Amino acid sequence: MVKKRSDNSFFGAEIGKQGKGKAPLIGEETKIMSGAVVYRKVKMGKRCLIAHYAVVREDNELGSDVSIGVYTYLGPRNRIGSRVKIHTNCFLELATIEDGVAFGPGVILTDDPHPRCPRFKECVGGATVKKRAKIGAGAVILPGVTIGEGALVGSGSIVTKDVKPWVVVAGNPAKVLCRVKDLRCQKGFYKRVYEWED
Repeated sequence: MVKKRSDNSFFGAEIGKQGKGKAPLIGEETKIMSGAVVYRKVKMGKRCLIAHYAVVREDNELGSDVSIGVYTYLGPRNRIGSRVKIHTNCFLELATIEDGVAFGPGVILTDDPHPRCPRFKECVGGATVKKRAKIGAGAVILPGVTIGEGALVGSGSIVTKDVKPWVVVAGNPAKVLCRVKDLRCQKGFYKRVYEWED
């Protein structure tokens, strides 16, 4: 476990002072930076990084080697795998994120299909992002949508329906452009993109 200071903070962060339930479980070598807030009833694996002013609400579960960027908001009940990078200023709630996923800055995973009504809780549900998928900066994923394994969502896209594995989608609404295997490294450093992950 990371050593706590006597004021129950890590580098000036607020840990476990919000919400109800058990104190957060924080894995070894995890760093929580100044201004970050981690609620109770949170589980984090080893070597995570919660950046400045990020908020991790109650009932979140993070695997190991997860990076949460500055000003990112993790609403309640996200399930995040290992080796996940969620960049700056992102929003997630009720989402399921599998291993090896990467989000660019400003990605939004919505969970409300419509404005609140008396039966709101019967409709609400987050997105699912399968392993090794990549979501470009500023993309918006609508509630209940599944992004398939290894898929790539272009920056600024609005994803309104499920994305199949290993395809590239972009636009508003997002449409299939090609397969990930057809992409080439623009600088010519690699024969194909993401070959370093194999």
